[in-house]
Amino acid sequence: MHDGIHDFEMPRPEDVRRAAESLRLLADPTRIKILWALLQGETSVACLAELVGAAPTAVSQHLAKLRLAGLVEGRREGTFVYYSVEGSHVRALLTEALGHAAAGAR
Repeated sequence: MHDGIHDFEMPRPEDVRRAAESLRLLADPTRIKILWALLQGETSVACLAELVGAAPTAVSQHLAKLRLAGLVEGRREGTFVYYSVEGSHVRALLTEALGHAAAGAR
């Protein structure tokens, strides 16, 4: 039926599943704020909590999910863990999503 679409190739099922999971994880305003703050540079849970207006325990829970998804990474220094965004694709994804949201608000 779609033989006429030159070079069409459906993404691998595993890639589709991972993409859907990443987008599902981003469907939370606090997680978007956390990632946006981390795009400015490495920081601690306490600092992120202040920046996003959430309790440190809630921020820690969000970070754990984002870390499992491969969107953030942590670096331990003594008793503190400093988080950063893992990969430049996160900036592109957030910029695109926020730009789309802003365009829809006009």
